[in-house]
Amino acid sequence: MNDSLCRLGTLLIGGLVLFSQAEPKVEQPQTVATGEFVTYEDFGAVGDGVSDDLPAICAAHEYANKHRKPVRTKAGATYHLGRKALTARIATPTDWGTSKFIIDDSGEVENHKCSLFDVVSELKPFKIEIGRLKRGQQQLDLKPARDALVYVQNSKVKIYRRRGRNQNSGTAQREVFILRSDGTIEGDIIWDYDHITSIKAWPIDPKPLILRGGIFTRIANRMRQEKGYNYWRRNIRIERSNTVVDGLIQHVTGETDVGNPYGGFLNIGTCADITLRNCRIDGHKTYKTIGSAGKPVNMGSYGYSVSLVVNFHMINCRMDDINDRSRWGVIGSNFMKNMLIEDCELSRMDVHQGVSGTYIIRRSKLGHQGLNAIGSGKLIVEDSTINGGHFITFRPDYGSTWQGDVVIRNCRWIPNTGSIPKQPTIFSMRNDGTHDFGYPCSMPHSITIDGLFIDDARHPEDYKGILYFPDAIGKAGDERPFPYALTETLRVSNLETASGVTPRLSTNPELEQKIKLKIE
Repeated sequence: MNDSLCRLGTLLIGGLVLFSQAEPKVEQPQTVATGEFVTYEDFGAVGDGVSDDLPAICAAHEYANKHRKPVRTKAGATYHLGRKALTARIATPTDWGTSKFIIDDSGEVENHKCSLFDVVSELKPFKIEIGRLKRGQQQLDLKPARDALVYVQNSKVKIYRRRGRNQNSGTAQREVFILRSDGTIEGDIIWDYDHITSIKAWPIDPKPLILRGGIFTRIANRMRQEKGYNYWRRNIRIERSNTVVDGLIQHVTGETDVGNPYGGFLNIGTCADITLRNCRIDGHKTYKTIGSAGKPVNMGSYGYSVSLVVNFHMINCRMDDINDRSRWGVIGSNFMKNMLIEDCELSRMDVHQGVSGTYIIRRSKLGHQGLNAIGSGKLIVEDSTINGGHFITFRPDYGSTWQGDVVIRNCRWIPNTGSIPKQPTIFSMRNDGTHDFGYPCSMPHSITIDGLFIDDARHPEDYKGILYFPDAIGKAGDERPFPYALTETLRVSNLETASGVTPRLSTNPELEQKIKLKIE
């Protein structure tokens, strides 16, 4: 990644943004912004949709940050963000209202790895020393002056050793947590750390920074990539804790048969207490590339990319057609703690490298790519509709592991958006016990279903009905050096199928023998 070309760059170590570099020199405005708020026009923005307004936008935010003033845009203006490697640094409340922004990636840009906006805190990181941590730990002897976000890493241990066509050797053990001023930990520690090779702490701003509105239109890139991935940014990067994004819209246009993926228009990482409210981000077209196993894989862009966040909320966020199979799933996440998805309509919810604590889907609709998860803690789905091939997919490339409990209440499942397979499964998982993912793997300890309607009315003639579990663990007697722990109890009440066919536990005799099915 060549971020050194960005005039406001970032230093990345192991995917963690540590600090900013080389801030651009900005001239003072011809007319000093003396009002209650700063505008882009104060610094020379034209807002005609043609002129490159990014230099003026960078200058406006730099001035606003220095003088602690909010930023407000002009109603009816259309700001063109050009193709220069510039990043506007946002540290004060910003109201984009109904203003429009054009991001034209259809031609050559100076650096496609640069963010257009970085949302940051003005509080400085501080040194902290922790020798060891234990799984489940909730207290430290340290008492910082104010609540802080702490990042820890042990590079000597590799976890999430991915299996399949995007296989890899794993990621260094890492996580974030909130250290309160009384020494308590929010976001319980999920790994044992005998060594901590990297540690960083950032104070958490006590007041929220709110970004409002803004209608962004991206003209998609046409970069060719025959092998591997080359993610674009040209986005909004959020690395400030206690941030709210309300009412942002992004449209995508100009996609062709050739293009490279984007790493999230809202790219959020290494922070805490993030709320996305009333946002609407379009899905991107799915492309193909050659994965690390030398075989073709799908390659897609994220509207939301979220990593290393404690307390992440999405409220009333929506998108275009959630069942458009030509579009990639709109969100991907890694290393998360406590996620709430409420009153949303999204093509999918996906957790790649784990969520812990609580993972709640409430009063939401998920589209053709459904609900994906691995992690630990409590996974709750209530008053929601799922259109995926399975009600929940526990990702097999990361071991199909959920170390905790699953609760489903008052939900509806439309398998495969209504194209019912011969024998759909409610829970998808696969782990034959032969791969070392870097951690013990298990099915959920217990699963409770209290109210689930399965709309399988349009089934094929040779339909065999629903299974709770697939044949997930291979044949009995096979060698399993990394055994996959099974669910202990499945409790089911108020489950109905449109077909009238009663679900069965599994076609695998070992699962049928060892998992207790209780119909209540």
